[in-house]
Amino acid sequence: MIFVFLYIQVIVQVPVLSEWLLAPPQNILVEKGLLTWTNATQEGGVTYSVQYRSLDTKVWKNVAACVQTSFKFCNITYIKAENENGCVTLRVRAERRGLTSKPVEACSQHGDSCSPEVSLTPWPGSLTVHLSRNHSMALEHGGHVKHRVYYGKEGESLLNHIDGASSVSIHGLEEGQHYCIKVQYINYNIPVGAESCTQCEVIPESRNNQKQTQLTVAVVVPIFLLILILVIAYVLIYQSGRIKHCLRPPYEISDILLQPFPEHHILSSTSTPSESYDVISSITPEEFKGE
Repeated sequence: MIFVFLYIQVIVQVPVLSEWLLAPPQNILVEKGLLTWTNATQEGGVTYSVQYRSLDTKVWKNVAACVQTSFKFCNITYIKAENENGCVTLRVRAERRGLTSKPVEACSQHGDSCSPEVSLTPWPGSLTVHLSRNHSMALEHGGHVKHRVYYGKEGESLLNHIDGASSVSIHGLEEGQHYCIKVQYINYNIPVGAESCTQCEVIPESRNNQKQTQLTVAVVVPIFLLILILVIAYVLIYQSGRIKHCLRPPYEISDILLQPFPEHHILSSTSTPSESYDVISSITPEEFKGE
């Protein structure tokens, strides 16, 4: 029984482990009938498999011409032609020596018949997402087709979303923060086609906040400089002696000076009693002695 349990655990954990060990492809872009991507590792022997999912199903199918291919592109023209509206969702995964990476869905940078074209305008506290109401999906399906805008802070999952037929504005955003969005068509609340590639913008600060920041800087900086000047003046005036003492080099007496003099170097300053001295009162030059 224990062996059966361990075997089941191994079977369950192998796919998770393989996805963790092999990096997925990056920059997966779809433009009209061409899907491209880049590799996340320089290691050799990596192949790629492309899958698609149509509007009326949740099942992913292989693109027959792009299974375990070493190329970094795939022609999906015939796949789009076989499906309703020509709109499919695409994803790519990497494979190497039995390991399989996590599949990553493709996005569209410039928009096409199945992906919205997006531009952003940031405002203080809000972000406007510019979208067109006149696109091929809307012309074919009418008011049932809308845009689903996913948004969130940069580095976080884009879990929040808002729906709209055309341009939408997202309010209540933190000023000074980076926010990112991606957009996808929905038909009867069902996602259609590839998402737009993620775009990010900085939410600017309002003029009132800018003025408040400038006022704070104008008040704080002079006060800080004044305190700094006072501290320096106090140290120079009242602590100069301590500073000099700290900067004064330590006294060192040579070991030679500390050694006692040898006995034969000791000089006596006493005079012998037999010695006598005459006091010179005047000096007469020799040339005057004859005269």
